[in-house]
Amino acid sequence: MVLHDSRLKVAYYGDDFTGATDTLATAARAGLRTLLFLGLPTDAQLQRAGPLDCLGIAGAARAMSPGEMRAELEPVGRLFAALGAPVMHYKTCSTFDSAPHVGSIGAAIRILQPHAGNTLVPIVGGQPNLGRYCVFGNLFARAGESIYRIDRHPTMSRHPVTPMHEADLRKHLAAQGLAQVAGLDYPGYEQDAEALNRQLDTLMAQKPDAVLLDVAHTGHLATVGRLIWQRAQHQRLLAVGPSSVVQALAAHWQAAIQTTSRIDAATGPVLVLAGSLSPMTALQVRAASSYRQVALDATRLTGDAAYAQQMAAQISELLAQGRHVLACTSAPGSAPGAAVDSRALAQASGELLARVLKAAPLRRLGIAGGDTSSHAVQALNAWGLSYAAQLAPGVALCRLHSDEAALDGMEVMLKGGQMGGENLFETLLHGTAPPLAEPQE
Repeated sequence: MVLHDSRLKVAYYGDDFTGATDTLATAARAGLRTLLFLGLPTDAQLQRAGPLDCLGIAGAARAMSPGEMRAELEPVGRLFAALGAPVMHYKTCSTFDSAPHVGSIGAAIRILQPHAGNTLVPIVGGQPNLGRYCVFGNLFARAGESIYRIDRHPTMSRHPVTPMHEADLRKHLAAQGLAQVAGLDYPGYEQDAEALNRQLDTLMAQKPDAVLLDVAHTGHLATVGRLIWQRAQHQRLLAVGPSSVVQALAAHWQAAIQTTSRIDAATGPVLVLAGSLSPMTALQVRAASSYRQVALDATRLTGDAAYAQQMAAQISELLAQGRHVLACTSAPGSAPGAAVDSRALAQASGELLARVLKAAPLRRLGIAGGDTSSHAVQALNAWGLSYAAQLAPGVALCRLHSDEAALDGMEVMLKGGQMGGENLFETLLHGTAPPLAEPQE
C-alpha cells in the first residue's frame, strides 16, 4: 500500500522519455531529491528510493491514442493522488506538438484532473532556456539563430506525426477537446501579487477547462511558480507544460539552479542509437567523427528478424573490439525511414538495443529521438533514472537503476530530435573539460 509522502512537492509524468529526463535534471539541479521511474513504480521500488521531493514517471503518452492514454494515465493519477504531492505535473514537449488522435494534451488533462481536484489547471507556455516563448497565448520556438512562430517553424510545422499548424495554444488545445482555455497574458505579471490573484480569480469564475500562462522570458517564471504553488496549497492541482513548470516552482522557492557540471570522458566503448530524423540530429551525426557509423535499414529493421539479429551482432562485435558505434536509422540528409511506421521503428530499435547490450555491456549509452528513447529504455531490464550531469540545455546524462548488475549504474543520454548542439555526440564520448583553476597569488 502506497503511503502519503509528506516531503513530496511534485509528482510528474513525462509524455516521452527524453522530456522526462529534462525535468529530472531541472528538479535535481534545483536541489530537489528526485528519481525518475521507468514505469509505474512498485511499493518496493518506492521504498528503495526513499523520501523524495520530486518523483517522475517516464512514459510514452505522446505517441498514444486517447484510449491508450486512458489506460496509461489512470493508474498514474491514482498513484499521484495517493502520494499526496501538491503539484501533479503532466510534462509535455516544449513545442506542444500533439493532435486529437495522438498524444492529445486535452485527453491527458481530462484523465488526470479528477485525481487532482483543484478546478485550476495551469498550462505553462514557453521554456526560455530552450528557446521557447509564449506571448499572448502564441508559441514561438528557436531554430538555429532565428525565432519562428511555431506554425512556421521549419521543423515543427512539418513534424511527421504531429505537425504544428496553429500557434495560438488556446485554439490548438480547443481542437483536442478543451473548448475554453483562458489566457493570463504576461503584461498582467507587472501587477502586484494581490491584483494578479484577483485577475486569476476572475478568469476562474468563468470555469475554464484550463488557464494558459505566458512565459516570454525567465523573469516571468517566479510569478508563474507563485501562482501555481499558492493555489496548490489549498488543493492539489494538475499543472501542464514542459520543464518550465518545475523551473517556475524553483524560481518561486528561490532555489539556485546549478548550471555547471563536469563530465569525465567515457572509460569504454560508447554506443549512440540515432532514431531521430530531425535536422539537428543529422548535424550531430555528421559531426560525430570519433564513431564507427552503422546504417540501419529502417524497413528491414521493422520487418526482417534475421536482418535485425545480423545488425545487432555487427554492432556488438564492434563494441567488443573497443570501437565507439553510432547506429543510425537514416543517413544524414535523407529519411529512408520516413515511410515506416514511427512506433514500429522505435520498438524495433529498442529490441535491437536490448540484444546489443546483452552481448556487449556498456557503461555509457546515447539514444536520439523521443519515441526511440521511450521504447529503447522500456526494452531494458531497468526501473529508474537519476540525474548525473548536464550535457546541453534539455539534454541530461543520467544513471540507470536496475536489478541487473550489468545495467545498474550505466550512464544514459536520452535526447529529443531538436536538442543539443552540433558536437553533442562527441561531448558524450569525450566529456567536458574541467574549469580552469584560478591562478594562485
